[in-house]
Amino acid sequence: MGLDLVDKDRDGKRTNYNRVQRRLLAMRRKGMLPYSWITDGSRSVYGHTRYRDLEEFSRQVAGQYRKEYWQDSPVRVECWVEKDALAGKLRPVVVDEFGLDLYVARGFSSETYLHNAGEHIQSDGRPTFVYVLTDHDASGMSVAETVARDLPWHASGVEVTVRKIAVTPEQIEEYGLITQPVTTSDSRAQKFIQRYGTECAELDALPANAVRELVREAIERHIDPHRLRILKLAEAEERKGLSELLRGGR
Repeated sequence: MGLDLVDKDRDGKRTNYNRVQRRLLAMRRKGMLPYSWITDGSRSVYGHTRYRDLEEFSRQVAGQYRKEYWQDSPVRVECWVEKDALAGKLRPVVVDEFGLDLYVARGFSSETYLHNAGEHIQSDGRPTFVYVLTDHDASGMSVAETVARDLPWHASGVEVTVRKIAVTPEQIEEYGLITQPVTTSDSRAQKFIQRYGTECAELDALPANAVRELVREAIERHIDPHRLRILKLAEAEERKGLSELLRGGR
């Protein structure tokens, strides 16, 4: 399927924005784009979780059981992403596959967000590797630099290594990403231009599979795949036992 490229709206009419929105809606309804890949954190539904019977409840509760894959690891690993919209793409790898927490900064991390994350690292005490994904622009560069500067300070006493793994100039070249001129009104633009030039690229432009593979490669540096498989098998058995226990051994 061929896709037309559209420019950002600059006249305030949202013409191209609406065009992209319509096409995304059509792709989702045709099953071409999983609904989980795009998230909407602005709307909520309140209510109790309800079950048909004890059988359904036991399956549901047992299904929530997760083993701590990293409890014997000498290091901790975290993944931070600049945009909430990317969480759906990364959750299957970061949360489901490797059992880690996914930190969504939503632009610049607040002092409270960084402080709480630093306290968590401090309480754990293990050396921590933090992998950051942001846009390749003045703002994204500043977001990554803020995490690299402030998170170790908030986790004082614990070794923290912060690395930005996307988007990089090399990835722009490798994947042929569409670029845009740097927004010169940004107060950080001059510093970005001096270091990288006048073109920027969005994290969203990276193919979903490429983003997930970048994250997977980073995490796999810190865990033995064979041990992870063993832990997942043990988790499945323990989940089965929990389900039987909740059903009263039936």
